[in-house]
Parts: sequence; C-alpha cells; structure tokens
Amino acid sequence: MRTKLAKAESEVSKEKLMQDFRVVVTDAEELLRATAGLAGEKVSVARERIQENLAAAKVRLSDAEEALIARTKQAAMATDEYVHENPWKAVGIGAGVGLIVGILISRRQ
Repeated sequence: MRTKLAKAESEVSKEKLMQDFRVVVTDAEELLRATAGLAGEKVSVARERIQENLAAAKVRLSDAEEALIARTKQAAMATDEYVHENPWKAVGIGAGVGLIVGILISRRQ
C-alpha cells in the first residue's frame, strides 16, 4: 500500500513539474515572438513572466531533487540493513536475479 502511495505521489510530482516546464516553454516562445519585431512593454511583461516561472520551476526542481536524494538514502540504508541481517538471503537473491538476467540475455542473441 505504501509503495502504491509513493508511486502515485511521484507521478503527481512529475506531472506538476512537466506542467511548470510547459508554462516556461510557452512563455519563452511568447518572448521570442514579441522580440522578433516589437520592443517595449510587451517584451518586459513577457520577460517578467518567464523569470517568475523559471524561478518557480527551479524551486520545485530543487525540492524534487532533495526528496529524491532523501528517498534514495533511505532505500540504501534499508537495503544495507537487510543485507547485514540476512547475508545468505541477499546472496541467494543476487544469484537468482543474475541467473534470470543471464537467461534473458542468452535468449535474445
């Protein structure tokens, strides 16, 4: 259950990040069109919007990076703890995964 919730939250975060970048791209395109032949108020308004959206996207990206790093560290610690508590199970699991990967690779060739 917890894994499904984490995946759902991750998908929502990814989607929000993609929406933010779409807004940035749209604003950048608007700025390019505005600066092609015009200068003045339109250009400054578009540039301000782009700067605001870029700043917001950078903050969200930084937050997402920090969350990813924290989850990665947590997963690494949990894995390390499991391996230390169950060394032979870990060896067996590794051998089993290696065998399956080897079989799959040999079938493709």
